[in-house]
Amino acid sequence: MNEGLKDALKLAAAGAGAYLAARAVYRRFGGYDFEGKTVLITGGSRGLGLVLARGFAAEGANVAVCARDHRELERARADLAARGARVLAFPCDVTDRAQVRELVEVVTRRFGRIDVLVNNAGVIQVGPLELMTLEDFEQAMNVHFWGPLYATLAVLPQMRGRGEGRIVNVSSVGGKVSVPHLVPYSASKFALAGLSDGLRAELAQDGIVVTSVFPGLMRTGSPRNATFKGRHRAEYAWFAVSDSLPVTSINAERAAAQIIEACRRGRAELVITTQAQAAVKFRALFPEATADILAVVNRLLPGPGGIGRARAKGKESESSLAPSVLTTLTEWAARRNNELREAEA
Repeated sequence: MNEGLKDALKLAAAGAGAYLAARAVYRRFGGYDFEGKTVLITGGSRGLGLVLARGFAAEGANVAVCARDHRELERARADLAARGARVLAFPCDVTDRAQVRELVEVVTRRFGRIDVLVNNAGVIQVGPLELMTLEDFEQAMNVHFWGPLYATLAVLPQMRGRGEGRIVNVSSVGGKVSVPHLVPYSASKFALAGLSDGLRAELAQDGIVVTSVFPGLMRTGSPRNATFKGRHRAEYAWFAVSDSLPVTSINAERAAAQIIEACRRGRAELVITTQAQAAVKFRALFPEATADILAVVNRLLPGPGGIGRARAKGKESESSLAPSVLTTLTEWAARRNNELREAEA
């Protein structure tokens, strides 16, 4: 055999090997098919969680959603069932490890397995640091760190047994850049980001792919159910307006579609919105400047006073600015995404 032919065969073999390797990688990390799979979404009764449930159901997946509020959960179940989803809605407080174990057992009995876990449950506390209590930090950590850890540990045995699975941890841009007046929230989201990165590195050997998601502001309608302290009406106004404007926020359906695609492709990380991506990159390159800018922002936000350390929901903190024409998109989203109680709808 002449040298030219040998070289050609070597190139062909190398090319075939590269193709097969690329196809294997795509099959495992890029082309995950949700048809017939079971997706468990914590905090799935409203907001982004509900929008994600709709999206996964449209992909042909069985969807299981959990939340603490029974009536809210039933409305979500009815919404998903009306869209043709194979759905299970089960009440669960993700901060209670026993309840999380029961949730995983019930979903597994119903659908046979859990293929995708989406840790989405969240709480938002808004106000100056001096008005935040130790309990605020504990609540944020319980929901954003311990809750995802409990759920992950509960599904890992079956995922390891099959040698595959997907876990999506919904952190926040606040888990990359800590924002004033959201310190408990940001601190707990940073903790989730660290957990998620470590899980991805160690679970890859078991065929389990972990994706960390860092959304910027989204129009889900969630400000109504966030908690505000101090000058709560002013706090709610800036938060709701920022969450509503097209130039600062993203449509919840678009965000959910990006998350589902990131899960399908097994991406390590997804930062949602151009503004959030720019903030993360700026913080990485210029940490001192970022700290100085955020210090200025903090001075522009409402000071302490008002109701002090007491808590008020967004729906209890309305003013001339919120709701208003500036928050129209968020109000629409609240109606679409089960953020309103029946009496408010």
